[in-house]
Amino acid sequence: MSKSSGFLSFANTFPTEQSCIEYYEQIRWNGKVVSPFDETAKVYKCKNGKYRCANTGKYFDVKTGTIFAHTKLPLKYWFYAMFLFLSHKRGVSSCQLARDLGVTQKTAWNMLHKIREYMDCENDHQLSAEVEIDETFVGGKNKNRHKDKKVEKCQGRSFKDKVPVFGMYQRGGNIVAKVVPDTKAKTLTPLLEQYVSTKSRVFTDGWEYGDINRRYEQLSVDHGAGFYGTSYVNNEGEYIVVCTNGIECAWSHLKRTILGTYYKVSKKYLQRYVDEFTFRFNTRNIGDFQRFELLLRNIA
Repeated sequence: MSKSSGFLSFANTFPTEQSCIEYYEQIRWNGKVVSPFDETAKVYKCKNGKYRCANTGKYFDVKTGTIFAHTKLPLKYWFYAMFLFLSHKRGVSSCQLARDLGVTQKTAWNMLHKIREYMDCENDHQLSAEVEIDETFVGGKNKNRHKDKKVEKCQGRSFKDKVPVFGMYQRGGNIVAKVVPDTKAKTLTPLLEQYVSTKSRVFTDGWEYGDINRRYEQLSVDHGAGFYGTSYVNNEGEYIVVCTNGIECAWSHLKRTILGTYYKVSKKYLQRYVDEFTFRFNTRNIGDFQRFELLLRNIA
């Protein structure tokens, strides 16, 4: 399938349930069926796409042990849901997916959350070179609230009614974003040290991250003072652009996705939505089908 293929081409590639099963078997087993109950056991092929594990005597199919198991929905429905979900730049709501597939909104909601569980594979990259770091706060604005639901002094970096998210973006590369309980240096610094290689050049917005200068070269802007960035050539002849525009642009995409597609998200599931965002962002340079296959391999 070409990189520019759309849904009609995708549907022609998987016209039947059997075509989906055969493709997933190739993705999961690469031509050699392996028992999920005993990897060393001999496997016998049975009727209706079933297999039997010789050592345990248990029957299984390609969906056993995955999110596709224990569901009444055909694999074809899952494939279509995943492709529709991934091909839209800002996702698909459960209400829209329910209409597209002809299922209930509750079923579509459960499908989407099961899919999001496996999107964290793109939220675990090691970053290096030039890395922008910043925090954002996900939650509503007072001006949009009813007068009896307004929260005093909740704007800016206050998160009385918001959830902080810490992000690290390698310029021209990947982003890693994690929901955090607070924005204290003792909370954020371990994440920075986990995901950003030592000696990297780190760009910040002036927030206090402790003594990160021991491990990184830190350059900062100060938005509060009206300083949004600059550029210069250092002693080694490198052209340095000091700003955090890249990660702030990424935060804009995250919030527009939530506002435009999901309207609101709960604190309980926010990390899954952040994982969805990082998956889309980090696979922005590949086609819809390649993105679908990457997620399917991670599920397998």
